[in-house]
Amino acid sequence: MRRDPEPSDGIHPLLAGRFSPYRFDASAVVDDHALRLLLEAARWAPSAGNSQPWGFFASRPGEPDHERVVRHLAPSSARWATDAGLLVVTLTRRHVGGTELLYSEFADYDLGQAIAHMTLQAEALGLASHQFRAFDMEGLTKELSPNPGWSIVSMIALGKSAGEPPEGRDRRSVADLLAAPWALS
Repeated sequence: MRRDPEPSDGIHPLLAGRFSPYRFDASAVVDDHALRLLLEAARWAPSAGNSQPWGFFASRPGEPDHERVVRHLAPSSARWATDAGLLVVTLTRRHVGGTELLYSEFADYDLGQAIAHMTLQAEALGLASHQFRAFDMEGLTKELSPNPGWSIVSMIALGKSAGEPPEGRDRRSVADLLAAPWALS
């Protein structure tokens, strides 16, 4: 597998500059305007049949709901995610009501689209984002009690990064992206 540490010329700076920090500036606030823009960006993401099968639970330090989320973080993510100005729990609508009937086989993919839009909007606002799954899924699901058919998928920490992107970021090459699914190991 070939690795290309630098993005190709011509890639948009918001994409090239994006990284997932492990340190956030605890004093930086994500205000209501920024939160609205982040959710608005997610709202405009494409989805299969325009189903828009995503939902979010957003909380900020100092808000009552924040502790409801923070207490379910794994120690590995609690070390850095608690300093973020915003924690977003991501959900997708996988099933219809209380049944096993699949709502959309594309629900997780569509949620990923919405998160990608949110991530780029964060970059445009000068905010960093770090997507993660290091939390107690069962505990958080009990805590937030989403409606039937909805499932928590991941979390995103957003805020001002307290550091710079690492030097020599490790990315797979474009050639590997095309060849890896077909190459024999």
